[in-house]
Amino acid sequence: MKPIYILLLILTYFGFLLLIAYFTGKNDNNETFFKANKNSPWYVVAFGMIGASLSGVTFISVPGWVQSSQFSYMQVVIGYLFGYMVIAYILIPIYYQLKVTSIYEYLKIRFGNSTHKTGAFFFFVSRVLGASFRLFLVASVLQYFIFDAWNVPFEITVILSILLIWIYTFKGGIKTIVWTDTLQTLFMLVAVFASINIILNQLNWSVTDLLASTEFKHYSKIWFLDDFNDKKYAVKSILGGMFIAIAMTGLDQDMMQKNLTCKNTKEAQWNVLSLGFILIIVNFIFLSLGALLFIYAHKFNIAIPIVDGSVKTDLLFPEIALQSNLGMAIAVLFILGLIAAAYSSADSALTSLTTSYCIDFLDIESKPKNRQKAIRKKVHISISIVLILVIISFKYLLKDNVISSLLQVASYTYGPLLGIFAFGIFTKIPIKDNLVWLVAIVSVALTYLINAYSIQLLNGYVFGYELLIVNAGITFTGLLLLQKSK
Repeated sequence: MKPIYILLLILTYFGFLLLIAYFTGKNDNNETFFKANKNSPWYVVAFGMIGASLSGVTFISVPGWVQSSQFSYMQVVIGYLFGYMVIAYILIPIYYQLKVTSIYEYLKIRFGNSTHKTGAFFFFVSRVLGASFRLFLVASVLQYFIFDAWNVPFEITVILSILLIWIYTFKGGIKTIVWTDTLQTLFMLVAVFASINIILNQLNWSVTDLLASTEFKHYSKIWFLDDFNDKKYAVKSILGGMFIAIAMTGLDQDMMQKNLTCKNTKEAQWNVLSLGFILIIVNFIFLSLGALLFIYAHKFNIAIPIVDGSVKTDLLFPEIALQSNLGMAIAVLFILGLIAAAYSSADSALTSLTTSYCIDFLDIESKPKNRQKAIRKKVHISISIVLILVIISFKYLLKDNVISSLLQVASYTYGPLLGIFAFGIFTKIPIKDNLVWLVAIVSVALTYLINAYSIQLLNGYVFGYELLIVNAGITFTGLLLLQKSK
């Protein structure tokens, strides 16, 4: 598929997003931008959150991960479901009862200003890195298959990507995103189902043939129960997945901001629980697509792309979709699915970061009414610039598979959040609020050292996603040491 056709397709797609933004952004006020006027249908939010939860990382990187990890990611996804149950029945009632705009306002109520700022800071770092990982992946694909042909620098590709997101979110904010994410989730799911069908037809296979084939069985091992020291060990993965869901969804302003636009607690709970079940099915389909891609590549001698001397399994899906003569249909579907998956998470990240900075750091609601909208718009632009700079830096720093890197970083940045919220919810102990930030930083440092030397210290043990639990446990223990004397 020629680069100019891909570019025209992307621009057409963004035309639809701008049309939605036009209708949802007519009331250009902070109530609409931050809360969508508390009037979003739960089923619309739930469907849109599928795309936001999966993102471009899932669309490309999960299929590319199959070669090295098989279907072990399903263990993590099953853990997600248990995490969503905790979110539905413990966290959501708290948020609705307190009527918060930013979920980190809970920390101010429970502990004080310093803890509030600490929680918001760790979210800010977590979401900037998470959104940047996702957009870096998409920008890399666009660069490799479009802009390199025209000698456009990677930096310009990144700037254009962020600019497009800023344009359709700067008025309607979360209200626009609730509806654009619905459209983007639909495109993403259609793309993956249709891609599977096209490749199966090329192999003269049915779905039954695929599932019964020796080649599929080579890639599709889900349960890893042999070696407790292996980071893919089932119990570790399920527990890690559970706490990743709690931290990266339930304690994340990006994901919870959409939930808080639902009309009441019950609808928000239905939203989260339905999402948990749907993600199990959808992720299995993505992993099946990954197995199918490697089977197809092996059969037709398609090489995995190499960039800067490194093998990039993340680029196998785009390589097959855009370069392997499977026809225009799969190329169009891939591009639509990719940008839909990527921007459904990136646009909400930009909005939630703007919301958190305005509420948690600037206390925008205490500012004069006639200045609040102008402050929000300046913050929105500033966050966009921050994302651009971080994404560009990843080009020179990131070497690993993107989803692996994303979940590894999450273990460090979300751990203190998980520990602080757990301490606040499950204890009534008053603590020295002004020292919470120090506990959080020490926890991250200790977690890093434990992970780096786990093989030597723990008889060959390798941490997986349960590293997040260790981080949270250290934070929780540190907070006990800050207990105020009676």
